[in-house]
Amino acid sequence: MSPKKTFESALKRLEEIISDLEGGDIALDDMLKNYEEGAELLKFCFSKLEKAEQVVKKLAPGEDDEFKLEPM
Repeated sequence: MSPKKTFESALKRLEEIISDLEGGDIALDDMLKNYEEGAELLKFCFSKLEKAEQVVKKLAPGEDDEFKLEPM
């Protein structure tokens, strides 16, 4: 069983992939494979950030003394 993927581990792997791609010392097939993996990791990270943004909301008084959720 593989360990649970975290935002931090995905970000670290993305940094490794970017470094490899920028280095240009890998074969085209490996480069494409890394690019695809990076695209998936990027989607994963954006999803995690969106979920975190929803959690980090505060209840603030709005117009007419009604309360609304605002980003912190």
